[in-house]
Amino acid sequence: MAEITAQAVKQLRDLTDLPMMDVKKALVEAEGNQERAIEILKERNKKVMLKRLENSTSEGVVRVVISADGTQGAMVEIQCESAPVAKADDFLFLADQCVKQLLTGPGAITPEELLAQSAPDRAGMTLGSLLEEVVGKIREKMVVSRVIRVAGPAGGYAHHDGKTGVVFRAAGENKTAPVLRDVAMHIAALKPLVTNSEELSADLVSAERTRLTDEAAASGKPANIVEKIVDGRMKTFYAENGVLGFQLFAKDDSKTVNQALAESGLKAIGFTRWVLGN
Repeated sequence: MAEITAQAVKQLRDLTDLPMMDVKKALVEAEGNQERAIEILKERNKKVMLKRLENSTSEGVVRVVISADGTQGAMVEIQCESAPVAKADDFLFLADQCVKQLLTGPGAITPEELLAQSAPDRAGMTLGSLLEEVVGKIREKMVVSRVIRVAGPAGGYAHHDGKTGVVFRAAGENKTAPVLRDVAMHIAALKPLVTNSEELSADLVSAERTRLTDEAAASGKPANIVEKIVDGRMKTFYAENGVLGFQLFAKDDSKTVNQALAESGLKAIGFTRWVLGN
């Protein structure tokens, strides 16, 4: 039986960042062969993943990043089992690597596509391998559950607890306007349902316009005045029914979101708002 020195244990622990006892057991099984010990540790990590396959992942983090030039935005949701792990450095590093690669890499539609790509700051390692490594260290199930990348102008915001994230898309040339992030924050807080009034049910809009028209016409006002009254009241209707553009802007409620964007030459196109696990 090969002698397992303290130095050999330390070297392998520095390489893998795994618990000392796990490292020592792997070296003993590998008869001191470091490469074989690493393979053994990788296999054990996979067994940990399988063993915890049915466990619930109700905790985690939503990470959002926008490119410096505002031309791209990315958001990733990664789930884990417990709240302490959601704050662990290794788990957050994994989340940051995933969203960084999603932003700067070729893109991905599914988590599986993203995990097959390289980890930006871990040479020679895929994100899937990094996930396995972190699971091996922490011994808890982790799942990359959702990914999205959008073209800019884009704004992004993630709440400080990591449980709510937003990416917002606009049209216009001012791709780095501060209002883009402000609108993303507005979306996180006020929870609009749609971006523009055209996305509401046509029947719902038609019924409300008819009701308001009949009500205004009963006052005996001229048709052109009735039309202006109805148009004004429809804006309130849109805001009350969750249309982003017609909501009063959270940062300055003297204007609507549409007006705030127009001041920077922008127009709302769409948004994605995630709440962890929902």
